[in-house]
Amino acid sequence: MEETVIAPADAWIAVRNVIGGPLPEIARRFSQFIAPTCPHEAVVIFTRECTGRPRKIAGVAAIVDRVTIDELDTVKRSIPPGDTYDGPAVIAGAQRRVWAVHDIGGTLLVLIPRRTQLDIRNLAAARAVFGIVATSIHQQVAQASPDFLAESRAASIERARTITELTEVHEAALSSILGTLRSSDLDDRRSRITASETASAALIALRSAPDNDRALSEEAVTTAFARLQGELRPLLRYRNVEVDYVEPPADGRPLPGEIAHAARAMVRSIVLAFTAQPTLQRLRIAWDCDGSNVLIDVRDQGAGGIDRNALSRQLSGRLKTLRGALDIESLDGWGSKVALTVPLDPPAARPNEQLLAALNARELEVLGHLAVGRRNKAIAATLGISESTVKFHVASVLKKLEVANRGEAAAIGVQAGVMARPDKVRPA
Repeated sequence: MEETVIAPADAWIAVRNVIGGPLPEIARRFSQFIAPTCPHEAVVIFTRECTGRPRKIAGVAAIVDRVTIDELDTVKRSIPPGDTYDGPAVIAGAQRRVWAVHDIGGTLLVLIPRRTQLDIRNLAAARAVFGIVATSIHQQVAQASPDFLAESRAASIERARTITELTEVHEAALSSILGTLRSSDLDDRRSRITASETASAALIALRSAPDNDRALSEEAVTTAFARLQGELRPLLRYRNVEVDYVEPPADGRPLPGEIAHAARAMVRSIVLAFTAQPTLQRLRIAWDCDGSNVLIDVRDQGAGGIDRNALSRQLSGRLKTLRGALDIESLDGWGSKVALTVPLDPPAARPNEQLLAALNARELEVLGHLAVGRRNKAIAATLGISESTVKFHVASVLKKLEVANRGEAAAIGVQAGVMARPDKVRPA
């Protein structure tokens, strides 16, 4: 039976669809794209650029839910950048046949094929499309859009919470084992020593899990600043501008990955705003860290002609997502200064945050109206939808929030600050 071949025109449209959707689901879209010509059980895309979700997965849950960062790192190290691998590898705790691509940009693709043989032409096509996918991921991370930052921060928070919970549970269990093994009431001294050493090693490894996670999800502040200089070099290469870089302290607090990406993207935008002036001779770029925030200061000695409104609009999405603050000073003939303050820590968890995360955008709107006491007719008029649609959304909200009535849902909305603004509420 011949393989399905995608027509060239359709293929370009399909590739656009693969890279055009939300970043967290790019593996699923890529999997669907190559499935007709490269049948597979699972696809894993691994990139350390995405600090929130370094693994993008699609396929059989027994594989994709169990594949570990260490396993992917091992595969990645075994393949030179720009090369492929077809053979056995340990994935999801078991030896499996894999086909893998290590993109020149550092992104890894691991495919678990269904068939013993795969057509070399189809693999070549899949590799070419993956190159486009890897480039798209790199660009989305580098641009640090508000949507990417929000998703990355949410994933980082959830991962940190899970690691903390697992550490506490396993630490208690292993401590209990150690207490039992060290009891003087037990005999067989050699068994106790061996078991004690094993449990001690496991406990040490478990306690180091948060450190390993931080190594994956954080950047040293000096490393982040050095990467910024590398990214700015092409922007300033052909400008006759003297740039003074004021480095952050070497012992400054590490930056969460999404903060590092966002800071560099915002500084690039600021520098572009400065270079858009007719004359620019000198630029000063400084980073600092006060323990709670990363502090960014960019200033020049020019004519004070940067477009403040345009720059504010350009930075507002990222700043809002990360709860950052912006201050722009610009005086004719005296130069301009742009100061950013970005908190390193996410806001404190709101009540029922995990339940609220299950609501989609429309359901959050409906909850906001419930929180201010609106009835279905008023909600329908305000949102421009039918009352039956409102009833459907209310039922979904009650189910997802695990409450019995509108009043309980409204209480959750009020506690979490999800409330419709008065100017968005029309009379019933």
